[in-house]
Amino acid sequence: MPQPITVDQPAAHDLPRGLPSSVGIDGFEVAAFLEAVQQAGLELHGVMLERDGVLVVDAWRWPYDSLTPRVTHSITKSFTACAIGLAIDEGLLRLDDPLAKFFPQAATGATDPRAAQITVEHLLTMRTGHGGNTSGSIWRGIDGSWVEEFFRIPLTSAPGTDFVYTSAASYMLSAVLTQVAGVTLHDYLKPRLLEPLGFEAQHWDISPEGISPGGNGLTARPVDVLKLAMLHRDGGRWNGEQVLPQAWVEAATRAQGGEGSRYGYHWWTDRPANGYSAVGVFAQMAAVIPGERATLAVFGAMEKSAQVTPFIDRHLSAALRGEQAGAAGDERLREELQRFAEEQPLRSLARPTQPLPARMSFALEANPYGIETLNLLQAGERLVMEWVEATGSERIEAGIDHWVAGTSSLPGAQLHHGYALRDAPVVATARWVAADRLELEWVYPRSAFRDRVYLSFAGERVCLERSVNINSGIRAWEPLYGMSTHNPTRHV
Repeated sequence: MPQPITVDQPAAHDLPRGLPSSVGIDGFEVAAFLEAVQQAGLELHGVMLERDGVLVVDAWRWPYDSLTPRVTHSITKSFTACAIGLAIDEGLLRLDDPLAKFFPQAATGATDPRAAQITVEHLLTMRTGHGGNTSGSIWRGIDGSWVEEFFRIPLTSAPGTDFVYTSAASYMLSAVLTQVAGVTLHDYLKPRLLEPLGFEAQHWDISPEGISPGGNGLTARPVDVLKLAMLHRDGGRWNGEQVLPQAWVEAATRAQGGEGSRYGYHWWTDRPANGYSAVGVFAQMAAVIPGERATLAVFGAMEKSAQVTPFIDRHLSAALRGEQAGAAGDERLREELQRFAEEQPLRSLARPTQPLPARMSFALEANPYGIETLNLLQAGERLVMEWVEATGSERIEAGIDHWVAGTSSLPGAQLHHGYALRDAPVVATARWVAADRLELEWVYPRSAFRDRVYLSFAGERVCLERSVNINSGIRAWEPLYGMSTHNPTRHV
């Protein structure tokens, strides 16, 4: 079980740590931030706060932490912007290069011939002419060429005019980079940015045509996401080395695209706390607050990342002003961090009418998910739930009234923003919420997702209900019904 995180606990990563008061930060206000977010009912997983190269807050709710790689969503876009800036600096491409230069054959099949004239800068500033967002969850469902699919998207305005946020633009930036560099965006960034910053255990998904999705799909440690913000705060320098051109950093992080624009080159330029940020869905943020020489990383599971912004503006901005910075604030924050990091056990609310047999098996009625059989196997204080499909079976192991760690490949991409989570680390538990109703819950520590299944028993029948805490699409399956395939002598 992970130990509670405290503000002065030695870190396993390479960022120097210190107490908030050592760099003029008010621990009372940081504690107030954590309290206020939770009181608002928002699911905050972790927050990191750094000033002048010193990490002073590394606060994580169990079972999350800053060293476990995590799937990032649109934060990935700001890494893609780094690659484009480096490629421009190396003379591989120009901002005014049109897509037709790189993909002449695909451009000839465009639904709208104007799509061929979309430039690198139009992609960076999300002024492609598209009428809506083609999100990563949509891309992940396409088996063919994503480049060709891009040119099929209808245009509703001329390229270079209207801002419309779309992950399709970021994918094409990655495709352009691969075209001119001859390697994936991930492989291009490794020696130029990721390795100099000390990134570890990063992974980037690959499209069917061998391209790193530029708008999402990067799995990286939260501490490394914070480093991206630190790199930009320091004008592209890291440990005395100019890793990213300073001129590019300045251009990328200021508003581009005309009057009223709030978007730079794949950076939001208006939030939070009068700074700029890389932002991803479900509350992912790497933010720079230049006036305070500070950077911030936030991870959670919220409807919108913007939900946490008012709390940052109110409490963390006040913390950075440091009006009450001192030992008392450090101690108050230490207490709050210990409470924040405590494991939250789920205990049974009832006892089953009769104990479960060691094994139960149910044939499920035809359903949209292709699950044919549900098996339940109990051994001591552990329960295994197995789903059998025509192509094989997947299972998850849960501790009864306690959490156990394992892995899961249970199907459900439609509940997880289009991601098929294979061999994904989980912690899982099971408890009785009524005499005939069993609840299973498992957390994916490398993502925003937390799944819940209810099994309701009635004689020989079972009803399975599955839901997820957060998603860009549906959050619950249709109920599944089944009948016992044998006649055990005892049933709940």
